Amino acid sequence: MKTFSRFIAARYKWVIAAWLVLLAGLAVFAIRLPGLLEGDGFRMDGEQEDVSHILTHDFDQPDETMFLVFERKTDSEIQDALSAVSRLTLTENIVSPLDEPDQHKPDISYALLQFDDSESDKSDIVSKIRDAVGTDDGITLTGQSPITKDINTASQKDLMIAEAIGLPIALIVLLFAFGTVTASLVPILIGVATIIPSFGILALFGKYVDLSIFVLNIIPMLGLALSIDFALLFISRYREERKLQPIPGAVRTTIETAGRSIIFSAFCVFIGLGAMLLIRVDIFQNIALGGMIVVTMAVLASITLLPSVLLVLKERIDKGKVLRVKHDTDGWRKFAEGVIKRPVLITIVALAILGTALIPVRNMTLTIPQIDSLPLTYDTRSAYEHMEDAFGMRDESTAFVIAERDGGWTDDDGLDAMKDVQEALEQDPLTGQVTTVFSESGIGDPTVFSQALQVPEQQAKLEPLLDAFTSGDRLMIPVTLNADGASTEAQDWARTWSEKDTPWDMKIGGEAKFNQEIFDEIADNIVYALLIIIVSTFIILMLAFRSLLIPFKAIVMNIGGLSASFGLLVYIFQYGHFGLHPGTIALIIPVIVFSLVFGLSMDYEVFLISRMQESYLETGDNDRSTVEGLAATSKVITSAALIMIVLTGAFAFTDVMPVKQIGVGIAIAVAIDATIIRLLLVPSLMKLFGDWNWWLPFRKDKFQ
Repeated sequence: MKTFSRFIAARYKWVIAAWLVLLAGLAVFAIRLPGLLEGDGFRMDGEQEDVSHILTHDFDQPDETMFLVFERKTDSEIQDALSAVSRLTLTENIVSPLDEPDQHKPDISYALLQFDDSESDKSDIVSKIRDAVGTDDGITLTGQSPITKDINTASQKDLMIAEAIGLPIALIVLLFAFGTVTASLVPILIGVATIIPSFGILALFGKYVDLSIFVLNIIPMLGLALSIDFALLFISRYREERKLQPIPGAVRTTIETAGRSIIFSAFCVFIGLGAMLLIRVDIFQNIALGGMIVVTMAVLASITLLPSVLLVLKERIDKGKVLRVKHDTDGWRKFAEGVIKRPVLITIVALAILGTALIPVRNMTLTIPQIDSLPLTYDTRSAYEHMEDAFGMRDESTAFVIAERDGGWTDDDGLDAMKDVQEALEQDPLTGQVTTVFSESGIGDPTVFSQALQVPEQQAKLEPLLDAFTSGDRLMIPVTLNADGASTEAQDWARTWSEKDTPWDMKIGGEAKFNQEIFDEIADNIVYALLIIIVSTFIILMLAFRSLLIPFKAIVMNIGGLSASFGLLVYIFQYGHFGLHPGTIALIIPVIVFSLVFGLSMDYEVFLISRMQESYLETGDNDRSTVEGLAATSKVITSAALIMIVLTGAFAFTDVMPVKQIGVGIAIAVAIDATIIRLLLVPSLMKLFGDWNWWLPFRKDKFQ
C-alpha cells in the first residue's frame, strides 16, 4: 500500500482527469440501463424453461399471452377496442370474450392477446396497444409484459424518491460528523462517482445477459451506502492524521490505514455477493454481478478519487463550518464503562430483545414476487386481480406435461400409451381436467379412435387434433390442477411427476413447476452459500485477530441480529403494521439481506475489535482495551451505520414491494447490529470472557 499511496499522492491531478474521462464515457451507457432491464429476474435454466421452449416451437403455443380486461363495457365497446388492437398487426391471435362465454361476465370480461415473436420488444408493444385502446376507464392491458413495464416505471420513480429522501438526510448526518459543508459534500460526490460508472458497466453487460428490473434500485442502494460509508471512514482518519503531519503525508498514511480497512470491508461484502452466485436464478446472479461491480467502483473511488480530491482541496476541506464538532470520547468512554460494569444484566436484556424480535420468524411466508410487487394504485394490478377473482383463477392452475416415446404416439401402441398417461394423471388427487385427443374428440377408447382414423370423414377431423397434441415423439397434455400454482401442493405435484418413474420420458412445465424449481434451487444451494460466507468470515477474522472466540462470537451475534431483523420484517410486512396491507415476504429477501449485511457488519466488527486489539497488545488489560476500543470507534461506527440506515431505509417510502422490503430489511439489520450487537453485546461478552477472547491454540505471546 505504501507504493500505491505514493503513486496517488504524486499523480493526483492525473487521477482526477482519468475519473472525469471514465465518468463521461460510462455516463453515456448508464442512461440506457433502464431500457435494458426486463423481467423480475426469477428465471433459471431448468425443466420449465425446456418445456416452455418445446411448447412454443413444437406445439405452436404463444410465446406470451397478455390480457385485455374490460370492466362494465358493452359488447360494441369491447369489439371496438379489439379491432383497434387487431389493426396494429402485432398479435398472432386474439381470443375475444364475445366468442368465449368462459371469458365473459356482465360486469367484467377479458380478451387473450397472443404473441409468437419472443425477440420482439414487448415494452414497445405494450405502449402501442395502450395507445390504441386509449385511456378509457374500464379497459386495461395486463399480464407479464405490462406488469414488467409498470414495475420498471415504478422502480425509476422509486429511485428518485429514495435519493430525494436519503441523500439530504445523509448530508445532515455527515454535517454532524464533520461540521463543515465541504467535508460533508465530498462523500456524496464519491457516491455519485461510484453509481454512474457502475450503471454504465451494467448497461454494457446488459447486451449479453438478462438484467432484472430490480437492479435499478438495489445496486444504487448498496453503492451509495457503501461509498459514503467508506468516504466517512477515510475522511475521519485523514482528519486525525492532519493533526500529526502535513497534508500529503496525511493522505498517504490514510490510504495505507483506512484504505486497507476499506479493501478488507469490500472483501467481506464480496464474499456474501460471491456466495449468491451458487444460486442459479437470474436475480441472484444479477445482484451478485451488479453488487461486485458497484463495490469495486466504491473501493476504487475511495482509495484513488477521494484522496486526490482531498489533495486538491487541502485546507479548504474545512470550509463552510456550520457546526462545532466535539472530538472528545469521554461520553462514549463513560457509556462503555457502564456496560462492562453490568455485563450479565446487559447480555440478558440484549438477548431478550433479540429473542422477542425473533418470534415472528416462525410464521414467515416466502413467495416469488409477481404482480404484488406493484402498488394497489396501478390499474395493471387491480384489473388483473379483479379478473382472477371474477373467474376463479386463484383456485386452479395449468401444468403442461411433455412425454416422449420412441416411435411416436399416433400408431395403435402409441394411442394406448397416450391413454395410459391420461389415466395415470387423472388418478392423482390434485388433478382436475386432463386434456388429450380423447377428451377433445369425445372418443375415449384408443381402439375406437384408431378405427375412426381409417374413415376419411372422421380422419379429417381427428388428424388436426393429433397435430395439436403430438409432434414427432413428443406428446403435450395440458393438466388443470385444483390448486394455485404458487401453493405448496401444486409444487409438490410438479416435483413428484418430474421424478416419477414411468415408461415415458416426462417433463413438467407451467406455473407450479416454475415455482417449484425456484424454491428448490434456493433450498438446495442456500446451505452451501451460507457455509461459504460463515467459514470464510471465520477464517479471515481468526487470522486478523489471532483468536478463535472473537470470530465465533461475531458470527453467532450476526446470525442472531439478522434473524431478529427477519422477525421484524414479518411483523411489518406480513402481519401488516405501520399502514401496510398484510402480505408475504419476497423469496429473495432473506438471501440478499443476509449476504449483504453479514459482510457489512463485519466492517463494523473489524473496526471495533481492531482498536480493542491494539490496546490489548499494548496493555494486556482486556477490560481497559474494551472500553478504549468502544470509546474510540463508537462515533464513527454510529455515523456510518446511520448513513447506511438512512440510504437504505429511504426505500421504505417507495412503491415496489420487494425493493421496499430489501431497503427496510437492510436498515433494520444494520440498526440492530450497530446498537444491540456492537454497543451492548460485544463489550458485555468481551468483559465476560476476559483474556479468553484472545486465545488461539499454539499462539505464543506474553498475554497467552
